[in-house]
Amino acid sequence: MNDLREPLKQLATCGLPQALEVMGERWSFMILRAAFNGLVHFEEFSAELGIARNILSGRLGRLVENGVMARIRSQEDRRKVEYRLTEKGLDLLPAMLALRQWGERYGTGIATNPVLVDARDGLPIARITIRAADGRELTWQDLAWQDSARLGQSVKKG
Repeated sequence: MNDLREPLKQLATCGLPQALEVMGERWSFMILRAAFNGLVHFEEFSAELGIARNILSGRLGRLVENGVMARIRSQEDRRKVEYRLTEKGLDLLPAMLALRQWGERYGTGIATNPVLVDARDGLPIARITIRAADGRELTWQDLAWQDSARLGQSVKKG
């Protein structure tokens, strides 16, 4: 890494604290995981996750408040509501998959079953990685901070 670093005390200039405010606890991730698995009704989340109703209600409310999920009336039964992932929620998929893969590697040590595959060819998805603009896989040693005013200019590694 070069000498330039993130201004760590300036939380407003980093997206991580904001993301953690929205998603930074276990049940929010578990609800999101369930939504990615097709659950939409409060009762489904409650039954499948085994989460207390008051906690589920609070977490769903927070996800809706933060635009990760939308609370909409069911088309089939207008008395029911559904919790659907928004575009903002769907954009969390790579982060969810990266955390899951990390947990499989360093937590359980066991790949989960069923396996997430590419629907087109049925092959397992690749490990989530950091990629350069040209597609190369990058490691921590390949990264450097750069002032946004200098984007596109070459960076000398020191």
